Amino acid sequence: MKFIIGVMITVVGVIIVMKSDSFLGFFGRISFFEKHLGTEGGSRLGYKIIGLIFIFLGILTMTGMIDGFMSWAVSPITSLGA
Repeated sequence: MKFIIGVMITVVGVIIVMKSDSFLGFFGRISFFEKHLGTEGGSRLGYKIIGLIFIFLGILTMTGMIDGFMSWAVSPITSLGA
């Protein structure tokens, strides 16, 4: 089941990367990306980065490594209270 979910997440990421201009037309510009990623096309690049994150998380889910990655990613936060 994790494999199928991972494939679906990866496919969504690929669609976001390939159709970033369509996403820009539908959802509009994102001011954070426009401010920090350039004057023209910052939102397109932002949508592509979001798509790449989806692809990365989908591959981690497919291979069963998502639990280890999330434990590593939040370990600095969770170790503060200990």
